[in-house]
Amino acid sequence: MKLKIRITGPKVHDVGYRYFLMSMAMTNRIRMFEAHNIESNEGDEVLVFLDGDEETVKAFRTLAENKRPARSEVSSIAFDDYDGDVMKIGEFAQFCSIVQLNKAIPVLLDMRDDMKEMSGDMKEMKGDMKAVRKTTEATLEEIKGMREDIQPGYGMTLRQVQSDVRAIKERLGMQ
Repeated sequence: MKLKIRITGPKVHDVGYRYFLMSMAMTNRIRMFEAHNIESNEGDEVLVFLDGDEETVKAFRTLAENKRPARSEVSSIAFDDYDGDVMKIGEFAQFCSIVQLNKAIPVLLDMRDDMKEMSGDMKEMKGDMKAVRKTTEATLEEIKGMREDIQPGYGMTLRQVQSDVRAIKERLGMQ
């Protein structure tokens, strides 16, 4: 028995509907299956063709009427008898892989280009970091020099203060 299913709605494309249906067909051991996204006067559609024994096709029809991908929005589902050829489900799965690769390749190329740009930015940042490190090292050396300048003077001042305190105590008679 061959069946043609037309699923129409505002959100039947880009929600994994064809893969959802293919998975149900595989689960129900339907060997001949294909599904295509099309646009018609009624809007977006998923057009499904399947071929199998009568009981299996009827069971699939019931599933297609009652189950949908989570993000889909369906306006109508129509069922018609069909007498044309239907692709083997394995061939259809290969076709789907190629469709997905065609979608993925431009995204992957963009990602590669972005990575190249980021690599250039990272090299530039490494150069900036070297300059910051040199400036930091120079600043630390300057601070160390200042500390060495201050310490001897501070030590002398402390001795001088102690000497002055002793002299004051002597004059006041407080030894």
